[in-house]
Amino acid sequence: QVQLVESGGGLVQAGGSLRLSCAASGSIFTINSMGWYRQAPGKQRELVATISSGGAINYADAVKGRFTISRDNAKNTVYLQMNSVKPEDTAVYYCNGRIRNRNLYTGDYWGQGTQVTVSS
Repeated sequence: QVQLVESGGGLVQAGGSLRLSCAASGSIFTINSMGWYRQAPGKQRELVATISSGGAINYADAVKGRFTISRDNAKNTVYLQMNSVKPEDTAVYYCNGRIRNRNLYTGDYWGQGTQVTVSS
């Protein structure tokens, strides 16, 4: 079993900052990419940012210049530093990991989600 556990969500005022963390644990062989997605009420889940095992990064246009993704491979943890947040950043944020488990199965694993609410 592989588990992803997010933390760090909450309520923040527009223009403020928030840092999300996601730790992967369990029967992990290797972790390929990790990333963050979000889903606002009534909308589809969308990509926020991803980071590969080699450090290649991809951001959604809506968060470029404001959000920073990073990872600590030794801790199997990915972070999302959110600066200059806007009300439209309000959503449930989900951590994703493309992980090969010890049975050598590679699949997409998801965290339970953490709510981020930005007040205007």
